[in-house]
Amino acid sequence: MKGQYKRIVIKIGSNVITQDNGLPDDIRIKHLVAQLAALKQEGLEIILVSSGAVASGRSLITLKENKQLISTRQLLSSVGQVKLINTYSELFRQHQLICAQVLVTKEDFRDRVHYLNMKNCFASLLQHHIIPVINENDVVSVTELMFTDNDELAGLIASMLNADALIILSNIDGIYNGNPKLAGSQIIEEIRGSEYNFSAIIQSEKSTFGRGGMLTKATMAKKIAKLGIGVHIANGKRDDVLIELLSGQLRHTYFVPEKRKSGKKKWIAHAENAAVGKVRLNEGARVALTSGKVRSLLPVGIIDVIGTFEKGDIIRITDENDQLIGLGIAQYGVEKARERLGMKKQKPLVHYDYFYSIY
Repeated sequence: MKGQYKRIVIKIGSNVITQDNGLPDDIRIKHLVAQLAALKQEGLEIILVSSGAVASGRSLITLKENKQLISTRQLLSSVGQVKLINTYSELFRQHQLICAQVLVTKEDFRDRVHYLNMKNCFASLLQHHIIPVINENDVVSVTELMFTDNDELAGLIASMLNADALIILSNIDGIYNGNPKLAGSQIIEEIRGSEYNFSAIIQSEKSTFGRGGMLTKATMAKKIAKLGIGVHIANGKRDDVLIELLSGQLRHTYFVPEKRKSGKKKWIAHAENAAVGKVRLNEGARVALTSGKVRSLLPVGIIDVIGTFEKGDIIRITDENDQLIGLGIAQYGVEKARERLGMKKQKPLVHYDYFYSIY
């Protein structure tokens, strides 16, 4: 498996590098860095998305925590992020490697110019053999626009950098076909497309120290695999987890990638928050766009245009019942879209190359 990959995004969850008492697990971090260094020295490009800033902050200051207050998270994160990146920097230095800190917000992914600037920064770091260590900038993130958790961030990074694989390290061996605490439950080792209803088999529990849970991991992994990137979910508490996973020796969950999508479609797939308008389609247009065949969105299939948008804006595309079908980049503005509503032989509102279907 290792030979198939050249560029890997690895996400380390809070529960992996945090002890039961809420403080950082320095031994586990050191062990993971040693594995990352070994992979790097074998020629793989490594991008690390790491949680753990809050735990690091908790090791430096004592305060009465209120998990409902964003200010508590901001305080612990801003103090802890310094310690976390210093820990990584020193550990990578012991392997003659350099790492760089990259703090991002969800807003950075909404604007195409910001997105491409970020992509260029990562390309430069990788070109100089520097390992990016990425985390959300909790200090400036607005609550309503925060990532669901760092799994979502890792998925965005993997899409942006056209990674060969995304590895999500949690404190569980993978996705089970039932409650993992029950004896009869087994790991689902391979998942293709929409063959599983995750909400039916995964309990919607959040992790002890992170913001997300296994359901959000599975949902995100399915989305990334649809874009053409394989996703692995494994237990980061296991010794040599990365080495065994990439050598094919580890039982874990693997989301099989579909056909690779273009860079523009990968951006659109994650840009729902940037959508500024909406069009509603009739049943025939819905069937055409979700058939899996190459189809553009023509005005003849549109029954309603909602909100305002200009050429180049991302718009939501829904069915008659207002259920989301996909996202696309408008080829012209809302006024022309309304003028051409339901008309035949008109220029597509969304060209296939700039349409992303959620199906």
